[in-house]
Formats: sequence, C-alpha cells, structure tokens
Amino acid sequence: MNSRKVVYLFFTSLLIGSISGAIVGLALEWSVYTAEGAMNFLFGLIWLLGISAAFSIISQMGFFAYLTVHRLGLGLFKTAKLWNKVQVVVIAFVIFDLIYLRYLAFVQEGETVFHYVLMPVLLLIYGLIVAYLKAKDTNQGAFIPALFFIVVVTTIEWVPALTVNDPKWLWIYFAPLLAANTWQLLILHRLTGNQAK
Repeated sequence: MNSRKVVYLFFTSLLIGSISGAIVGLALEWSVYTAEGAMNFLFGLIWLLGISAAFSIISQMGFFAYLTVHRLGLGLFKTAKLWNKVQVVVIAFVIFDLIYLRYLAFVQEGETVFHYVLMPVLLLIYGLIVAYLKAKDTNQGAFIPALFFIVVVTTIEWVPALTVNDPKWLWIYFAPLLAANTWQLLILHRLTGNQAK
C-alpha cells in the first residue's frame, strides 16, 4: 500500500466519520441547533463536524493498532485457528461486559439488566453483518477478525462515552467510530489488492 492510498484512507475515513457524527448529533438535538437562526445552526454543525472528526481519528488509531495486534496474535498463537478462538472468547467477554458492567455501574430504580442488552446485541448483529461482507469480499478467514474489530475495538474506542453514560454522547461518539471503522475494514482489501479471486 503506497502513501497515496494511506492518505486516501485517512481522509475518506475522516469525512465519513465527521458526516455520520454530525447527522446523528443534529438528529438528536435538532431543535437546539435550529432554535436561534442560521448562525446557530452553522456553528453547531461546524462543532459537530469537528468533534466527530476527532472521534474518527480515534477510530483510525484503533484500526492500525488492531492490524498490529492481529499480526502479533497470529505470531504468538502460531495458527489462525487458535487466534480466532481467542478472539471469539474476547468478543463474548466484551459483549457480557457491555451488558453487565454497565448495568452494575448505572442501574437506576426500576431498571433491569435487560435495559442494557439492546445496544450490545445490536452492535453484535451489526458486526456479524459487516464480518459477513468482509469475508464474502476476501475469504472466510477474515470473518472472525472483522467481527472482533467491529465489536471489541469499537467498544474500546467507545469507553470514554460509556463511562459518562449520557445517551446523547453515547450516540454522538458511537456514530463516527462505527462508520469510520466499517469503512476502513471494508475498503482496506480493495486498497491493498487482497480481494478474493
């Protein structure tokens, strides 16, 4: 992969993350951004684009960190099969933590653990869809690493918003992370030329 492709990956991921975060932010608080005229909307949009760009840069750091960890994992566990089993265990652990630890930390009167199930389950379903698309475009061996990246790495990047537990920030932070992570995962093999024959 040459420098032109790296620059393309960086700026397209930045753009996709910024726009997705801005759209979610506007949708969540449309009345706030449109209440005081066009200038309020413009400055609000610029702020949302900027904060979402920062989150998409975090997603890019996570992506390149995972590529390194994946190579280390393959080297450490000697076979892709064993490394995939380790990744599946970590995925299950992260989904459990997203449900149970958030429940322990933020439960309010009248809530049950089931109030904290929806978001992790939707993330897992989304991860399965993206992993299927990645495996279809490349090879079946890409399924577990792609699922791991979408579920585990996105969750790690999402931790600052998870610890605050403010619904607005959960979604404003999550949208650019997920959009940029998905884009990077699904475009990488096209940039490197490692597509299925």
